[in-house]
Amino acid sequence: MPLVPPYIESLRPYEAGRSIEEVRREYGLTHISKLASNENPLGPSPTAVKAMSQTLAGLHLYPNAGLDLRRVLAEQFDLKTENVIAGSGSEGIMSNIIRTFLCDEDEVLTTEAAFIGFQVLAKSRGVTYRTVPYRDWHYDLEALAHAINDRTKIIYLANPNNPTGTIFSKQEFDRFYRHVPERVLIILDEAYFEYAKDNPRYPDSMHYRYDNVITLRTFSKIYGLAGVRIGYGFAHEDLIANLLKVKLPFEPSTVAQAAGIGALADREFLHRALQLNARGLKLFTSALGEMGFTVVPSEANFVMLALGSSEQAAELTRELLLEGIIVRPLASFGLPNCIRISTGTDEDNQRCVDAMSRAGAKAGVS
Repeated sequence: MPLVPPYIESLRPYEAGRSIEEVRREYGLTHISKLASNENPLGPSPTAVKAMSQTLAGLHLYPNAGLDLRRVLAEQFDLKTENVIAGSGSEGIMSNIIRTFLCDEDEVLTTEAAFIGFQVLAKSRGVTYRTVPYRDWHYDLEALAHAINDRTKIIYLANPNNPTGTIFSKQEFDRFYRHVPERVLIILDEAYFEYAKDNPRYPDSMHYRYDNVITLRTFSKIYGLAGVRIGYGFAHEDLIANLLKVKLPFEPSTVAQAAGIGALADREFLHRALQLNARGLKLFTSALGEMGFTVVPSEANFVMLALGSSEQAAELTRELLLEGIIVRPLASFGLPNCIRISTGTDEDNQRCVDAMSRAGAKAGVS
C-alpha cells in the first residue's frame, strides 16, 4: 500500500494569487495594485474590527464553535439555529460537506473550470469528479441535469460563478431542480451573493429552502474579512447536525466569530462597498470592451477576460505585472486563455485600464 494515495499524489494544490510584497521584490516597484484575489479594496468593515478588538482579553478561553454567530444569522434569516453552521470561510464548510457525505463510490458533478478551491477539495476525496462544459461562460444547467446518474451525490453550483462572474436565473434553477433526485445534495456557493442579490433574475437560495440544498456564504468578500477566515452555511437541520459531527470542535475562532457578527451590523460599509464595486465593473466592462477585449458580463466583484490563446493570457499577465498591476491568470482553474481582474479602488481601477491599453498592445491582444 502506498503511503500517499494516488489521487493525492497527482493532486495539484491550490495556487494563491501573487502577493504585493512578492511582486515588489521581484520587479522593484513601489506602486502596486493587487486586483487578483477578489478582495475588498476598502479593507475590513470598521464595525468588525472594533468587535474583534473587544474579544482580545478573552483569547485564553476556547471559542463556542460559532454559536453566537449562528444565533444572529438564524434571527436575521428567520431560521432555527439548527439550520445554520459557521466555519473557517465557506471553504472550511465545503471541506466538511465532502468529508461528511461522500462515500467511495459516489460522484461529484459540476461545471468545467469550477472554483479552484472546490476542485481541490473534491478531488482530494478520491471520488469520480465529472463536469460539463460552460455554455457562453454560464453554467449549463440543462446539461448538468442530463448528466446526473445513480452515483451522483453532490452537485456544486456557484452563483455568481467564480471565475466567470456569471449567474443563472430563477427560471433556469427551477427547471434544473425538477430533475435532481432527493438523494443528491446541491451545494449553492453564494460567496458573491451580496453583489448579485438585487438582480431580479438572481435566485437567492434562501427562497429555496429545500432539504437537499446547502447554501454557503462568506465574510471574505463584501465585508473585507478574507484574512480572518469566517463563513457560514444554511441547510436542513439533519444535514447541519451531521456536519457538526465532522467540523473541528472549536471552529471558528473567537475573533473570527466576533468579526462576522460585527460585519453583519455594518450597513453603511456594505453600501459603500457595493457602490465602489459597481463603478469598477462599469469602468472595466466599458473601457476594456472598447479596447477590443472580450469581457464576460459579471455580477460579482471581478471581470473575466477571454483571450485568443494561453500564450496571450500569460503575456498580458506579465506585461501588467511590469506596470505594477496584479491580475489572476486562470490556467489553474482550467482556463489557460483567460484572466480575472478584481475591482479595486477608483484609482487602482483607472491605473489598470491605463496599463491594459499599453500591455494589451505589447501582448498583441488589443
